Amino acid sequence: MLPAERKRRIVELVSDSDGRSVEALSEDLGYSKATIRRDLRELEDRGLVERSHGGAVPVTSVGREQPYGEKEVQNLEGKRAIAARAVEELGDDQVVFFDAGTTTMEVARNVPSDGSMLGVTNSPRLAIELNDEDNEVKLTGGTLRRRTRALVGPTAESFMQRTNFDLLFLGTNALDVDAGLSTPNEEEARMKELMVEKSERVVLVADSSKLGRRSFVQFASFEDIDLFITDDELDAALRETLESAGVDVVDGVAR
Repeated sequence: MLPAERKRRIVELVSDSDGRSVEALSEDLGYSKATIRRDLRELEDRGLVERSHGGAVPVTSVGREQPYGEKEVQNLEGKRAIAARAVEELGDDQVVFFDAGTTTMEVARNVPSDGSMLGVTNSPRLAIELNDEDNEVKLTGGTLRRRTRALVGPTAESFMQRTNFDLLFLGTNALDVDAGLSTPNEEEARMKELMVEKSERVVLVADSSKLGRRSFVQFASFEDIDLFITDDELDAALRETLESAGVDVVDGVAR
């Protein structure tokens, strides 16, 4: 197989499966992992794929929304490191909101089981995780979005407008110096806006795959965030922008 043909095939496999690991591509095509990695670097430079932890995903548009199951298996090590640091922000007798998402799910798996908090969420799966502990749990109610397994819509928004929270663990699909925090879906963006508005302290938990990206709907600016925890080290420009907006930054937690 000629190099150009191999690279075309890589793009096809990555696109058809909505993401592919280096190991799988190596097995599919019969080339070494080193060769596949070199190809992926070139294809990313040409804007044909996006490299991810251990592989590649299709090029992201601002409207693309990954299914929950796809995100659930990406960069688990980084998300778990973020979660381990995030639970240090918990205090006694707090009302804590957990945004729906795979990183916030890891945070939920790390909370103390001593009944010291009231957990609130718009994620039925996350509520089940919290309910395994001794803490009281409340769901927002609303309409379940199958793609992200988050509750949204008028019922969920009404709940948010009537409640207040000491602490919010917030996720995002994208974080960009100019565009702030954004997500592909308008209903989820509205829920996130309300989470931020109704919370005394906002802790953003997002792995490095979200950095430098834009999605369809902005739901918060950096000024809305109190603390940002991420797995990799930030570049100097992004760190300066965040800190100028008053955000405390904890980065490189997976190192």
